[in-house]
Amino acid sequence: MISCKQATELMSQGLDRQLSLTERLGLRLHLLICVGCRNTLKHFRFLRQAIRNHPWKL
Repeated sequence: MISCKQATELMSQGLDRQLSLTERLGLRLHLLICVGCRNTLKHFRFLRQAIRNHPWKL
């Protein structure tokens, strides 16, 4: 089982690259039991979408 720190690192890396099968499985197993990391993933996804939707007009 991976730690919360490892899960957070994988979530972040997953935004920039495709995770390996082993990494994805470890992360999914962790997310099944850790509500805190599920919330962190929701926040990462929200921030990513907000940045994509921002007009960036200065």
